[in-house]
Amino acid sequence: MEEHAVVIAGGGSTGLMLAGELALAGIDVAIVERRENQEIVGSRAGGLSARTLEVLDQRGIVSRFLAEGQIAQVTGFAVTRLDISDFPTRHNYGLALRQKHIERILAGWVGELPVAIYSGRGLTGFVQDDAGVSIDLSDGAQLRAGYLVGCDGGRSLVRKTAGIAFPGWDATTSNILAEAEMEEEPPLGVHRTALGMHAFGREDYEIRDGKVVFASEGPINVMVTERGAGATGEPTLDDLRQALIAACGTDYGIHGLKWISRFTDMSRQAEVYRKGRVFLAGDAAHVHSPVGGQGLNTGVQDAVNLGWKLAQVVKGISPEALLDSYHAERHPVAARVLRVTMAQVALQRSDDRTEALRDIVLELLGLEAARKKIAAEMSGLAIRYEFGEGHPLLGRRMPDLDLITPGGPTRVFTLLRNARPVLLNFGAAGSLDITPWSDRVPLVHASYAGPWELPGLGAVSAPSAVLVRPDGYVAWVGERTQDGLHEAMTSWFGTPRSKPESF
Repeated sequence: MEEHAVVIAGGGSTGLMLAGELALAGIDVAIVERRENQEIVGSRAGGLSARTLEVLDQRGIVSRFLAEGQIAQVTGFAVTRLDISDFPTRHNYGLALRQKHIERILAGWVGELPVAIYSGRGLTGFVQDDAGVSIDLSDGAQLRAGYLVGCDGGRSLVRKTAGIAFPGWDATTSNILAEAEMEEEPPLGVHRTALGMHAFGREDYEIRDGKVVFASEGPINVMVTERGAGATGEPTLDDLRQALIAACGTDYGIHGLKWISRFTDMSRQAEVYRKGRVFLAGDAAHVHSPVGGQGLNTGVQDAVNLGWKLAQVVKGISPEALLDSYHAERHPVAARVLRVTMAQVALQRSDDRTEALRDIVLELLGLEAARKKIAAEMSGLAIRYEFGEGHPLLGRRMPDLDLITPGGPTRVFTLLRNARPVLLNFGAAGSLDITPWSDRVPLVHASYAGPWELPGLGAVSAPSAVLVRPDGYVAWVGERTQDGLHEAMTSWFGTPRSKPESF
């Protein structure tokens, strides 16, 4: 029986990101993935938000995604685009890039790290005890892990086996996604009828002046709303034909189906993200309509929140209680995503009353304050974890400042490349004492003369010191004193030790 510190069920975007985080921290991690390779058929997700791009930048791999995607102002709410080009971030845009490419690039990164991958084998069951988790695979093999993380999608077997409830709201709309040949070319782009939304496009496209320009040849990507929301299982070509005729009056001679799937606006969230030694992340923890493009991004950020915490507990640096902060921080984030997504679905309905409501919402989003608030939320840049009262930076993502250090100029995100925390001291050298934690938290003396700004909030006062967690969120802010610093260090990075130990 093979043994690992952590086993991840599912090698999609969330599972891959978590594996990378754990491997960077020196943890023995394995992925169990039912697919033989990373290739996926079809693609619901179509891009990366500004905050996810920042997360990838923190690990030094964002350029891999930027090289293949298309930068554009794709942040939006329901039927309107929200410009974030004036936001204080290096990535004040979204990236149009299909999910299959996102996963392929992540897999390439993980392939450079010491991660065991059990491909072509799915998880079929597990039993946890006080010491670990025994995991059964579809080929009859068994694995033993200290912890199991379910990144195995909305129908998560890990969640069901763990007995974690998945409350929420049933579907009110159903849509078919497909790629196929058509005898007649449909009108490319997004359209709305009395039945709902439908869209036509092609795999290859460019974004010019904020508009999508599709290739002139090739199979057609289709998204069409079905009548009713009671359909289950995989749709057929005939289902797609009937939906097209209902929405467009014709099926455009559709044939040569390459792939087909169905999605709904069902919205559910795991009651808890942790049960003993079992965790949930990504779609296993929360499902909702893809409108707004927050699903994949929320999952990747789940992984970055959980990874460093698991690593510290596995290494004995922090107590098990640290792992409870994963649910405490990420559950409210996804709960908000569900509410915002349901609101967008409601605004896409086509009756006269919804049209009137949509007009008012569009007017409100035209106000500068409303635009900044909602755009910061939709881009992921407004996330704030509740660490108590204090400086506006506390609990928010640390800006990627251009710093001057004794070793020369550097960026904040460069200091986070190895998924380690950092304490930035902007005051006098020697003004902060973290000797008992010096083996775990690098202390960097730095200067920064520019403005301190937060998306959606604007300018904030300059701190004298900032403690940044490995996920890029601010755990403590110094304002010319080190009050509370040792408490924060103990809370996040373990009790002080007299003898240095390697991280």
